[in-house]
Amino acid sequence: MFLGEYHIKFTGQGRIVLPKKFRQKLEGNSLVLSRGFEWCIWGFPVSGWEKEAGKQMEVSATEREARDLRRYLFSAAEEVGLDSQGRFVIPKPLLLYAKLQDEVVLVGTGDHFEVWDPGSWKKLVDTFAKGEKDDIH
Repeated sequence: MFLGEYHIKFTGQGRIVLPKKFRQKLEGNSLVLSRGFEWCIWGFPVSGWEKEAGKQMEVSATEREARDLRRYLFSAAEEVGLDSQGRFVIPKPLLLYAKLQDEVVLVGTGDHFEVWDPGSWKKLVDTFAKGEKDDIH
């Protein structure tokens, strides 16, 4: 499982180091990144992404909401490789989507992890901690 919270500075343009505990959850040297919700990026092991994609594909494409969700998730999904130091580059469209600049917060969420702008992550946690979960979005 992906667990924990890590504050990480970029080591180059859009490049970050995946924490060792997260790297140990991957089957190889690549992972899949996609748009998440609330302006974060999702990161999955390739097999985990295939499992999640399979769930989406089980819903009929004749349903408008299913088509929209597929477009949202799959159009921005990209498999990225890790170098020998565990670094990977977040594709530019995802950097822009999540409003990432100099630093990110990686958050374990069980079967995948999320990449957040630090300010957005703090706001979400603070709002949830106050019991104002309806105001998170």
